[in-house]
Amino acid sequence: MEKLNGQTIGEIVAEDYRTAGVFKKFGLDFCCGGKRTVSEACEKKGVDLEKVSEELTSLGNANTANHNYNDWSPALLVDYIIERHHEFVRSKTSEIEMYARKVARVHGDRHEELIGIRDTFLKLKEEMLSHLMKEEEILFPYIKKLVEADKNDSAIDEPDFGTAANPVAMMEAEHEDAGNLMAQIEELSNGFTPPQDACATYRVLFQNLEGFQDDLHKHVHLENNVLFPKALRLENRLN
Repeated sequence: MEKLNGQTIGEIVAEDYRTAGVFKKFGLDFCCGGKRTVSEACEKKGVDLEKVSEELTSLGNANTANHNYNDWSPALLVDYIIERHHEFVRSKTSEIEMYARKVARVHGDRHEELIGIRDTFLKLKEEMLSHLMKEEEILFPYIKKLVEADKNDSAIDEPDFGTAANPVAMMEAEHEDAGNLMAQIEELSNGFTPPQDACATYRVLFQNLEGFQDDLHKHVHLENNVLFPKALRLENRLN
């Protein structure tokens, strides 16, 4: 597969989101680690590159219901990310916190890892809510101004942060932090696998955590690999 020789994982997923399922299967990070080539990621993870290539090739060119986010304007991507992913984070973090606190309180004496899961998730929640606010109040409005300036062929004032590259770098660093915290939770929960004696709430907690991680990966991918590069290219073109 030619693309494996040059394109990064993030670029491949940006072109066809179905490939995210293949990368997830092999434990290859396509969001925070999306700037590596497939061969680099496979070497780092100890994964057989040929097997990954075969599964990517088997996807073929069949039509799917997945959106082609690469074709979306930065403004549309901003709206979609806020409505789909930011609102998901805001609603789900409170729900998961409730389950995490309850399960840690009831079962933490026999399963000490639940204490770590609770504390790590609370840290993740705090950091993510702050992160969303910075995006919605600083970076995203500027991206929309860029789109309007391009549409109207008008000038745009230089922002206080100088260039979009500065907040983008900060957001990407925070994405990395969130991904690391989520990875800690995955490890503590044995891959979101509840023990045999787990009650219904215990199982619901782990299901929610796994779903939260899936959404986080897609959320970060859309920003790091699709929205941010589009915004930076647009800003460079306008300047």
